[in-house]
Amino acid sequence: MSADSKDSKATGTSAVVGGVAGGVTGGIAAGAAIGGMTGPVGAVVGAAVGAVAGALAGKAAKADPAVENEYWRDNYSSRPYVTPGSTYDDYGPAYSHGVNAYERYPERSFDDVEHELSKDWGTTRGSSKLEWEHAKHASRDAWERLSDRVESAVPGDSDRDGR
Repeated sequence: MSADSKDSKATGTSAVVGGVAGGVTGGIAAGAAIGGMTGPVGAVVGAAVGAVAGALAGKAAKADPAVENEYWRDNYSSRPYVTPGSTYDDYGPAYSHGVNAYERYPERSFDDVEHELSKDWGTTRGSSKLEWEHAKHASRDAWERLSDRVESAVPGDSDRDGR
């Protein structure tokens, strides 16, 4: 990969934050333009509504699988749900499953899609020895890591988790 193409591709946290920031900025501009038709108060309300809509649109930014894999490889063993004697090879596919699921369903909560994810686990688990009842904790962890990153870039409770 050339330096030019590498520099032009946003990944990981910067892609999430950049996507959200771009969504917020675009949403504010669109909301203000619409609100401007009804006067100054409408512009303020329109900008606020546009910011929320833009933030939600920016939420769909992609995570960098290599960055996520490296993070979880370095940190999985400290997680409370990891069974002693397990390896990253058991948990890695569950983390990937959570990352991929968040990217597919950014507007939904993990609890809303858990049933669908449990059905998909059989085809995405690879060589993992974990059954869904154990794998779901790692998938949720990866989902929440991405969700928290997006939420830190967006004002308010964008993922509706009460935090």
